[in-house]
Amino acid sequence: MELRRSRGALVLALVCVLGGVVLLALPRDGALLRTIIAVGAIALGVVALVSALRPFRFGIGADGLTIRRPGLRRSIRWAEVDAVVLDEPPRRDGRPEPPRLLLVPAPDVPLEPVTARHPIDGRPAIELLVLDQVREQPEQVSAALTRYAGDRFVDLPALRRAAFADPDLPTGLRGYRMDQVDRLIRRGQDALVSGDAQTRQAARGEIERLRAAGLPVAQRGYGTLATEAALDALVAALADHQSNDRETAT
Repeated sequence: MELRRSRGALVLALVCVLGGVVLLALPRDGALLRTIIAVGAIALGVVALVSALRPFRFGIGADGLTIRRPGLRRSIRWAEVDAVVLDEPPRRDGRPEPPRLLLVPAPDVPLEPVTARHPIDGRPAIELLVLDQVREQPEQVSAALTRYAGDRFVDLPALRRAAFADPDLPTGLRGYRMDQVDRLIRRGQDALVSGDAQTRQAARGEIERLRAAGLPVAQRGYGTLATEAALDALVAALADHQSNDRETAT
């Protein structure tokens, strides 16, 4: 499967350049500020245009990955890969961030540059791609990696949702700070996915400690009642898994 680069960056670059040219073509009487804005728009557009026109290739196949992009140009065989992780960064201001692909090299395989960490166990990783850079949907990329990478592929968003579904929290005035709540929910989800009892216990303790101290309130945030209910359910899930661990051990 060959991924195709998104046209969004190219369109934005062309709009900046053309917009700047139009501003420069207008009458200049007393228009110093307009000229500065126009030159800045053209410069920004040219930089974005150069970046958008750089060689790009991202292939997923039976033999491995073929990548050609700024900072990484090589073929990577599956034998060199310990894991390929589809990750979804924490939300920003309540809005989802685009998913990204991370690669954890196999032991003793020197792949550079190390630019990230495995979200669950912290192993050094390489950020291969942010999926808003390509036209294919995350589901299509996930299907190709499932087919060719096999057990090496880890779909973290799916694992998180299976462990604890993302709550649909309403927003309003004087609610809990969204970044803090999103971080706590992600912390609990990752602890559930990890399969480690101590990690789950630590996540549960952190959530309970911060709630006891009082979650910070923002001018606009998540509704307090819905958030408290979601965190209650998350703490219960973490505690339930710990109980299951003890029962299995006995």
